[in-house]
Amino acid sequence: MRWIIVVFAICLLSNTWVSAQVRLPAIVRDSMVVQRDTRLKIWGWASPGERVQVVLNKRRYNATAEADGTWAVWVAPLQAGGPYMLDIQGSNTITLRNILAGDVWLCAGQSNMVHSLALHRERYAKEIAQANYPQIRNFTVPVAATLQGPRETLSGGRWKSANPSDVKGFSVVAYFFARALYEKYRVPVGIIHASVGGSPIETWTSEEGLRAFPETMVVLQQNKDSAYVNRMNRDAGARHDAWERVVRSEAGFSVTAPDETKTKDWRAIYVPGYWEDQGVQDLDGIVRYRREIVLPASAAGKAARLALGRIVDADDVYINGVAVGHTGYQYPQRRYSVPAGVLKAGKNILTVRVTNYHGKGGFVPDKPYRLIVENDTVDLTGYWRYKVDVVFHVPEPVAETIPPRSQPAALFNGMIAPLTSYAIKGIVWYQGESNTSDAGEYRKLLPALIADWRRQWRHDDLPFLFVQLPNFNEMNYLPEESQWASLREAQRQALRVPRTAMVVTIDLGEWNDIHPGNKRPIGERLALAARRLVYDDRQVVSSGPVFQQARAEGRSIILSFSETGTGLTTSDGEAPGQFAVAGMDKVFKWAEARIVNNEVVVSSEFVEQPVYIRYAWGDNPAKANLVNREGLPASPFEDRLF
Repeated sequence: MRWIIVVFAICLLSNTWVSAQVRLPAIVRDSMVVQRDTRLKIWGWASPGERVQVVLNKRRYNATAEADGTWAVWVAPLQAGGPYMLDIQGSNTITLRNILAGDVWLCAGQSNMVHSLALHRERYAKEIAQANYPQIRNFTVPVAATLQGPRETLSGGRWKSANPSDVKGFSVVAYFFARALYEKYRVPVGIIHASVGGSPIETWTSEEGLRAFPETMVVLQQNKDSAYVNRMNRDAGARHDAWERVVRSEAGFSVTAPDETKTKDWRAIYVPGYWEDQGVQDLDGIVRYRREIVLPASAAGKAARLALGRIVDADDVYINGVAVGHTGYQYPQRRYSVPAGVLKAGKNILTVRVTNYHGKGGFVPDKPYRLIVENDTVDLTGYWRYKVDVVFHVPEPVAETIPPRSQPAALFNGMIAPLTSYAIKGIVWYQGESNTSDAGEYRKLLPALIADWRRQWRHDDLPFLFVQLPNFNEMNYLPEESQWASLREAQRQALRVPRTAMVVTIDLGEWNDIHPGNKRPIGERLALAARRLVYDDRQVVSSGPVFQQARAEGRSIILSFSETGTGLTTSDGEAPGQFAVAGMDKVFKWAEARIVNNEVVVSSEFVEQPVYIRYAWGDNPAKANLVNREGLPASPFEDRLF
């Protein structure tokens, strides 16, 4: 009897295998762009031993599923163009249509790569409306962080064309990069977009790629213990919940609709601005802002748009007591829609409840603050009234969770590993903000990531383009140490890795926004870099000046640069700024600089024997004006003469 049961079980398993359907990875689907002019791997899963036939471009390929159910074929290169059709047949048949062959780029990184055209729809309204590029296609990789090892496939995703509806979901940087390449070469461009806000470089690197970093490997191995991770997150969550219960018990916290009847004791405060800079010191809590807006009868009942710049940290917004917007953290731009029927003729009350957990709270300066009703705009800057609703007497506990998205190898496992069999032209990388606290380690991590991804794609010279961090934070007017400058230098040093290119953005940042809005030039500069590095266009000037060598002549330092184009100059026509020198004491002093014979001569009356030289060394250097005549900015740098 026992023997009969075993045989019956084997038969059931056999029937299961026979009936299992052929499956494809999530990225292999209708409307995909495949890499032209190279052999392509088509792969998937089926029952062990099942025969699978693949037909592409009138050629047939056969495979047999291995014991683990995997199968793969290598197909002949396709010329640029299409559309092509792909048939896969096993126990079931799959037909993929509208396939193009072109150049496929993996665009990865953190939030500045994440930012979509939808988030910047006002700045790029014209470009969105005019997007009509059916041969530019985007596949957004679903966010997935895995601590237990690489995944085989993604959880989903679709290939979408660049049209006014779908292009809103494209990364701004990736779209303008792809558009510039398409307009130059008229070859289909595929974007595989894999990025996550706030992610450090370690989480994008595989376990194998991190083996040279022992401290990181300790964390990686520890994270494989699910019980440990769950316990740490549970305990940290309990502490935060306890703090939140205390905060929510504060009088005034639970107000959902503001009471605007008693405002005589409200004080004046200027918007935009932080309350700590206007006499409200060291306050973490909730502050309510109020502004009266007088509108003509023509605006009554109409829908409107409300721009409130950026707010630190969270906000709840009401007009005439009606909730019109909420954002839970500081970074997004506040763009709210006011429904029809809310506005009225005469006096309208705009109320913003701002919640601040630590640091300065309030409205970020130098951002747009306005109400737009059809063609009329009401400026909202100026004096408002404010009232402190809640003071948080207990500070928010330090987070001791283990968020998977920031853990070593986690995003590689969930988002990159499933892609490594998909042929690509190259990689575009925009990341670094989350690693500014340890630029020395980043100097090793970035080359390690490049080597790791090349190994994963089995392509030793896979082109790797990356964006150097832009200017950010308050401007510096004295020589100073800077984590952001140190990170930029770590990025510049990565140019020593063959087949890499760097885009300088020291002129494109915003002092008050880690997510600068002017992203189109970044994508277009990346395209210039690709034209030179990947498409071998030797005529294009693809970079601003890059420091090469320093030599001493008396009290002066002579600096030579590559990538000078048709010559060195400055963006404002004035003398080069932001050069600093130091002696052996490494106390930096501002230096005078001038351009002589396509070199820069630097000297300082305060330093007799210069040893160290820096350019644009600061979070936000105030006058980094060295460019080539093509208008591309020089990279910040530091060097020692001897």
